[in-house]
Amino acid sequence: MQYTQDYSMQIAKLKFALDSAEAVIIGAGAGLSTSAGYKYSGKRFSDNFKDFENKYGFHDMYSGGFYPYSTAEESWAFWSRNVLLNRYTNPPKSTYDVLYTLVKDKNYFVITTNVDHCFQRSGFDKQRLFYTQGDYGLFQCSTPCHNKTYDNENAIRRMVKEQKNMAIPTKLIPYCSKCGKPMTMNLRSDDKFVQDMGWENACMRYENFVRQYKNKKILYLELGVGTNTPAIIKYPFWHLTKQNPKAMYACINLGQAICPPQIESQSVCINEDIDKIIKVLCEKI
Repeated sequence: MQYTQDYSMQIAKLKFALDSAEAVIIGAGAGLSTSAGYKYSGKRFSDNFKDFENKYGFHDMYSGGFYPYSTAEESWAFWSRNVLLNRYTNPPKSTYDVLYTLVKDKNYFVITTNVDHCFQRSGFDKQRLFYTQGDYGLFQCSTPCHNKTYDNENAIRRMVKEQKNMAIPTKLIPYCSKCGKPMTMNLRSDDKFVQDMGWENACMRYENFVRQYKNKKILYLELGVGTNTPAIIKYPFWHLTKQNPKAMYACINLGQAICPPQIESQSVCINEDIDKIIKVLCEKI
């Protein structure tokens, strides 16, 4: 494992890897969106969920998403605010826009566990994105009785607009048009997660991209990936780098910039805020 506090040489090494790579795969986790200002706790949470915090005692949006509310009206009041804030409101910082500037003219692909859709809203090509864990912008049947997802922006905005006393009107609770059971968010939390045709096609495009470039000069750029789901991005990136002597692995993650010793010579690990580093990198390029 390694990380660095003095990152100037590491940035130069990363710039060279980015400039010379035939392909770039970005692997993004929650830390990237946190760096962009999508913070789930603190002032941003209290400003938008003070009533829920006072009533139930949780202090972040993540905990609020798992709270067992007694009514669907209250559950959807929380979720609609959460989705409006973290899916249909742009992040406070330009982090994703700057990242797009870095790679827009390169041969790139993105795999992410984030569900906030920031990549596509910043200009990244939809055909080069693989959202593995779902999308805040989609509903699915809670059963699920069929393998399809549904855009939810209009429903979410109406829930937020019409809710009162921490509850949406009963008439706004979404139900499946096929089986009549309640709808839910398209988020991977159990074996009921719907992988619709869009998900399957994105997965296939990503796997094809990996196969095409796995033995070429490729940069695996990991941004803000923690240890909750390392098997999706972190471990595969390490494995692919070890298999290919022409590959480079870069990890930017405040407090968690690590790599195994087997690929240390092929790695750049920067223990610093992602927003800060990519802006410095963009200035140099």
